[in-house]
Amino acid sequence: MTFEAYMNNIRAKTAKGPKEFFDEAVSAGVLRPDTKTMEFVAWLKGHAGLGHGHAMAVWEAFKRHGWVPLPEPGAKR
Repeated sequence: MTFEAYMNNIRAKTAKGPKEFFDEAVSAGVLRPDTKTMEFVAWLKGHAGLGHGHAMAVWEAFKRHGWVPLPEPGAKR
């Protein structure tokens, strides 16, 4: 399965894309400068009902967009 197919399946299941998950994770305090990959993946699996591979694909989308790691508070990006 391609990365794009993963993202299409995620959107079909949840009606959300990476940006919506990013905003939710930041608002929930799950996504911080020190957040570990598996901490986020566990949260997303429980929050959105995604499987491990699909949750990892969302994390990869964050990385591809330069959204993780988050900068420390007050740091310039």
